[in-house]
Amino acid sequence: MPNLNRPPVEDLLPAVIEAVRAASLEVMRVYERGATSSKLKADASPVTEADELAEALICKHLERLLPGAPIVAEEAASAGRIPVLEGRSFWLVDPLDGTKEFLSRNGEFTVNVAWVEDGVPVLGAVAAPAIGMLWAGVGDTAFSVDAQGQRRVLRTRDVPEEGLTVMGSRSHGDVEALQRLLHGQRVASISTAGSSLKLCRVAEGAADLYPRLGRTMEWDIAAGHAVLRAAGGEISTLEGSLLRYGKPGFENPHFVAYGRPWKPGATGGDS
Repeated sequence: MPNLNRPPVEDLLPAVIEAVRAASLEVMRVYERGATSSKLKADASPVTEADELAEALICKHLERLLPGAPIVAEEAASAGRIPVLEGRSFWLVDPLDGTKEFLSRNGEFTVNVAWVEDGVPVLGAVAAPAIGMLWAGVGDTAFSVDAQGQRRVLRTRDVPEEGLTVMGSRSHGDVEALQRLLHGQRVASISTAGSSLKLCRVAEGAADLYPRLGRTMEWDIAAGHAVLRAAGGEISTLEGSLLRYGKPGFENPHFVAYGRPWKPGATGGDS
């Protein structure tokens, strides 16, 4: 349900980027202290001080930006604090996607904020603070900013003749399921990465496909999905329908993120 008093969605992006960058500083303060403790949530996933500090900071930014707009944030939702949506537009926040990567200190973790309208993530910002990268997208405009402040326009690519570059999950991979899905495809390489970085790699044309054949929550992928959509890509379920947000329980089905239209059995050179 649109809010007629809300500014155009494009005008929200600078403030969202500011929120993501501020939260990234909090995350890095914890990260740079060295040894980090964690506790397990009800779903057995880890949570750290960095998750909680970043989420609190992001939510304060978003509450000032759009007072009264619902915010579905991972740690609050895990504790049972979920706003009533009833068809409303809402924020999705993952303050630290890739907590396992954060704890293992490989740098592959991200800070994520998305704005969802009619079940579609129409704006998103993803920061990878340990590597100094930010990706953002709204409408049909997507871009990245590197550690030196260089801005690059993002567009997904046509699949090269040598075949697909496929992204897989570093911490949650299912090799056999991935091989079954890719049967009949021309695959040039398979790479792994943590967190929502995989979606950003497809958005920037460094990869073509990211199948996720395991459990994810909406906040894990919404910001990366928004960047991917703005760069020309999409995410579909394995049955071929576009992935939607605001589902009961906020759990995603298995899906495939892609830079160009894709279906099982098509070869890489046929896109």
